[in-house]
Formats: sequence, C-alpha cells, structure tokens
Amino acid sequence: MNAARIISFAFAGISAVPVEVQVQFAPGLPAFIIVGMADKAVGESRERVRAALTALGLSLPARRLVVNLSPADLAKEGSHYDLPIALAVLAAMGLIPGEEFGQFAALGELSLDGAILPVAGVLAAALGASERELGLICPAAQGPEAAWAGSIQVLAPGHLIQVLNHFRGTQVLSQPQPPALGDAGWSGPCLSEVIGQESAKRALEVAAAGNHNLLMVGPPGSGKSMLAARLPGLLPPLSAAQALELSLIHSVAGFLREGQLIARPPFRQPHHSASQAALVGGGPRGRPGEISLAHHGVLFLDEWPEFQRPALEALRQPMETGEAAIARAQAHVTYPARFLCVAAMNPCRCGMLGETGRECSKAPRCGEDYTARLSGPLLDRMDISIEVRPIAAQELSRAPRGESSAVVAARVAAARGRAAARGDDPAIAPAAMALAEAAAERLRLSNRAFLRSLRVARSIADLAASAMVERAHVAEALSFRRRHGSG
Repeated sequence: MNAARIISFAFAGISAVPVEVQVQFAPGLPAFIIVGMADKAVGESRERVRAALTALGLSLPARRLVVNLSPADLAKEGSHYDLPIALAVLAAMGLIPGEEFGQFAALGELSLDGAILPVAGVLAAALGASERELGLICPAAQGPEAAWAGSIQVLAPGHLIQVLNHFRGTQVLSQPQPPALGDAGWSGPCLSEVIGQESAKRALEVAAAGNHNLLMVGPPGSGKSMLAARLPGLLPPLSAAQALELSLIHSVAGFLREGQLIARPPFRQPHHSASQAALVGGGPRGRPGEISLAHHGVLFLDEWPEFQRPALEALRQPMETGEAAIARAQAHVTYPARFLCVAAMNPCRCGMLGETGRECSKAPRCGEDYTARLSGPLLDRMDISIEVRPIAAQELSRAPRGESSAVVAARVAAARGRAAARGDDPAIAPAAMALAEAAAERLRLSNRAFLRSLRVARSIADLAASAMVERAHVAEALSFRRRHGSG
C-alpha cells in the first residue's frame, strides 16, 4: 500500500467533528509533511511518530510522506492526532490490514518509546464514533471512559505494538468496561457543622430549591466560605443526561479521571486572579472555563469584587442564557454553562465596615467604593442577597447542631419535584402580586429583579408545599433584595 486513511476528531465545544487523517507515500526526496491547518502540537507529531516507529524497530521508507488532515479549512489542535497518524502510516506501509483498520476511529498521544498517553476528549470522540458506526482506538487509561458510549468496539492499547499485534492477529485486545457508577450520595461537609446563621442557612435552602444565584456579604471569618462549601450537599444527584453532559465537558477539558462519570453537582471555586478566559472559556484552543465546568452545579466566587472587571462582566450573558459562547477568529464554540452562582464579599476593602471601633478612617465611603466595583446589571442577576454577621463566641461554644445536609436536601428534592410537576404556571395569589408590585415600585426594582423575586417566592412556596404563592412567600423573597442588587 502507498496510501491509507483513518478517522480522528477535532472538538467544537463538546461535539466531536470528524477529521480524516490521510497518509500517502509518494516519489520524491524523503520528507515528512503534515498539512491541513495543523497547530504546533500537531506539527510536532512527525517527531513523536518517527521516534515511536523507531522504538518498534521500524523506519520510514525513503520516500515523500504527506499527511493531510481533512477538511483542510478546519483548525486542528492538540497531540491526540499522534496515534491516528502513526496507524495510518503503518497501514500505508502494509503492516496493518486495511479492511478491518477502516472500521475504527482513533486518538491518542505517543511517547517516544511508543507508549500511548491519555488525551482530552475521549468520551466525546467515542460518542462521535458511535454515531458513525465506527469503533474507537484510544489510550489504555481511557478505555473505561470510551466504553460509556455503548455498543461500540473499543480498543484500548497501552503501546503502539499492541495495536499492531492486534490487527495482525497475534494479540487480542479485550473490550474495556465502564466503571461502576459511584455513590451519588453527598460525602462532603455537612450543614450541621455550621453553628447559628439560621437566616443564611435558610437562604442556602431556597437557593438550592430554585437554583437561584446567591450573594453573601459579611466581614472576614463570618462563615461565608463555610456556607458556600455546603451548598452542593443540598442539591440532588445529577440525572443520567446531566451526568453525561457534564462529563463530556470535563472530558474535553481533560479533567475526567479513570473513566468515571460525574454523578454529583460540581463545586468550582476559582481564585480571584482568574482571567476572563479561565472563567468563561477561550484561550488558544477554546477550552471550557470554570462556568462550564460548574454546569449543573455551583460556581463559588470568593472575594467577588477582587476579580477582574472584564471577567465579571463576561458572566452576565451566561447567567441569563445558560451557555458560554466563545468567539474566535477561526470558529465559534458554545459550551453549556447552567450554573448556580454563589458570590461572597466583604462589606469594604478592610472588611470591618459596620464593626464599631474597628472601622477604618474612610468608613462608610470605603464600602460604597468597594461595592462600586460590581456593576448594577451584575448585582441585578443575584436573586438572593444576604448579610452574614459573625457569631458570638458564647453561641459558637454552646449552640446545638442544626439540621444535617441530608435533611435539608430531602426538602429541596421535594420542592424541585413540585416545581417540575407544576410546570411554568407560577400560581400567584392576588394579594401576593399586589405586594410584589408595590415593593417593586418602592424599591425601584428593574424588570429582571422583579421577575427574579417572583421566582424566589415560587421556590419558597414549593418548600412550604403550597400550590399558591402567598403574600408571606413574596415578603420573604423581597427581604433578600433589600440591601444589594435592587436594580
């Protein structure tokens, strides 16, 4: 044979786009050329492939070798093209039978000694191969991940020689199996460990019931981070569809480990030095950002005003649409990003505003300047805004433990079940609507803030097992918007 081809994949968001790897030996001076809009990592494949073949005791023929990645106008990025290029080269050299070889797609990075190393996107590639009725050749460490795609043949070799022997009939690679689903129960920190802070714990419960964005304001050490870390324990396990979608995002990002699907809502807490690309996604390869990695889970932004202003403003659209749209010069990529945003901040730069005797000389102006780092439209998107005050030492040492995360999570699950059964009908009592309208006028709420307050009231009613949103539910929802985010 002088030519061979195999399918690999590029990635557009969480979708796998087929790329045909075409290899041809032609007359001419010895050369190894890769064409088809390949980035530096793909271009360097020639050296890794050459070294891996040398490790097998093989050498390239003294001919002109051309590798074309088709379609040529699609940007190719990443080291996962190493394995398909090497396999196509072996097939073109006549060392792999072409008929069976053509029934597979492949991706994987090659070590210089021929070992096949893990790459990002195996789960997405396996689903893409399944749609095209192809098998998949992937690294041994990611065989269980690829096996989640269902009834496709998966070959998961640890070394290039194993693939060669398999197709030559001297070795049989067994079908990997997906790992057993892990326990979807919560094993993280428990809400009962939070002493006092009953109003804050109530806000967490309401936020979990309706997936409402939450802002906590309070001095250092008042328990904001402790509360936020316990919010995922109040959320129900992910459905099968949600687990697959989230796992696809983590697979494309290269964060899916040991082939295990993610069964619990994620909790992401980027540092306030994170860039816009790190938060929303982007960069040279259009990778998913923290908001997509937090899909169906919690994104915790501690020290909220300390984040870069452009990075925070870039959150506004995803918070409304549930998607992160990344525009690049050569492509537009969209990732799912339906997350529950929890933000925490001090009342001022020093954190002691309102603490008698501990305020700085700039109070109260320092608090106004600090909050001014956050735009009105961004604050407007925080459905619940609460003040978290420190607990007295006597209460910390003597107060009894509160409800556990499991108890509160059961109420949250019941409330979500009622919301799903009810559909889009908010069912608001006339007296409750009158209160909401009057409060919107008095507090000068924007249309967005008004509608979000009604959604919070609906969640409060669901927690109370009330078919109708009553005046008390609206009053509690409005109390969450008194200090911040009033439009």
